[in-house]
Amino acid sequence: MKKILLTGANGLLGQKLVDLLTKQPNVELIATARGENRLPFSDGYTYRAMDITDRQQVLDVIGDVRPDVVIHGAAMTDVDKCEVQKDACWAQNVHAVEYIIEACKAANAFLVHVSTDFIFDGAAGPYDETAEANPISFYGWSKQAGESAVRHSDIRWAIARTVLVYGIAHDMSRSNIILWVKKSLEDGKNIKVVTDQWRSPTLAEDLAMGCFLIADQEAEGIFNISGKEVLTPYEMAIQTADYFNLDKSLITQADASTFTQVARRPPRTGFILDKAQTVLGYKPHSFSEGIAVLAGQLK
Repeated sequence: MKKILLTGANGLLGQKLVDLLTKQPNVELIATARGENRLPFSDGYTYRAMDITDRQQVLDVIGDVRPDVVIHGAAMTDVDKCEVQKDACWAQNVHAVEYIIEACKAANAFLVHVSTDFIFDGAAGPYDETAEANPISFYGWSKQAGESAVRHSDIRWAIARTVLVYGIAHDMSRSNIILWVKKSLEDGKNIKVVTDQWRSPTLAEDLAMGCFLIADQEAEGIFNISGKEVLTPYEMAIQTADYFNLDKSLITQADASTFTQVARRPPRTGFILDKAQTVLGYKPHSFSEGIAVLAGQLK
């Protein structure tokens, strides 16, 4: 039996991980998040409230549970909010990681830390695991600092980097590109979508599976866990319109300079997945398959 403690259980990745891990016969799951349990399912796991920015809480809960593996999925991920609320961002994305490392060391737990393509400047994507980080936003800088804390720790660790995660979860605070395009076109709205940014959109279920494969094998090191295609948001919007038979003429091409955003975005990221596929046996969905998964969940 492997005891796995998960942070950020109420979020999109968290919900998908709870769903996946409760179906594994050899996993005992402890789901944690700030405040009360907002998960839509109640069976197959134990819930513990844990605020990752409170060092004592982190040490107490992880010390009490003594998990074999901690999957650290909680983070402040709103890129523009991070640029404005720097202290909150640093508390959640850096100090919290330091507390979790400290608790993992005391419990002799293996840490799976979730990170992002935004640690890169986007000048030379797609990236493999050895690429040099060079963040261009405060969010990216905070995630790079969190990675650095993990990499320089003396615990056993893995970092799962991901890109533009999409999916459907219970009680969602934020939409995603597929739902936004679908709703806009159904409402007959014209939308502008950028053609000069490139990403590997990642189905939340795929990211959850990648994290589980790492946790299950306790595979050490950095792994790229994303979708397998590098697409522009415009291409994603067109594929979404095609899938749902919606009017593509409502979609206009734009470049990133059309939009005023507080934080800079890396233009070209996307990931090379050879390592995760070879070492872990990771097999992500294509974007069109991901749309189909999401469409099935909308019913």
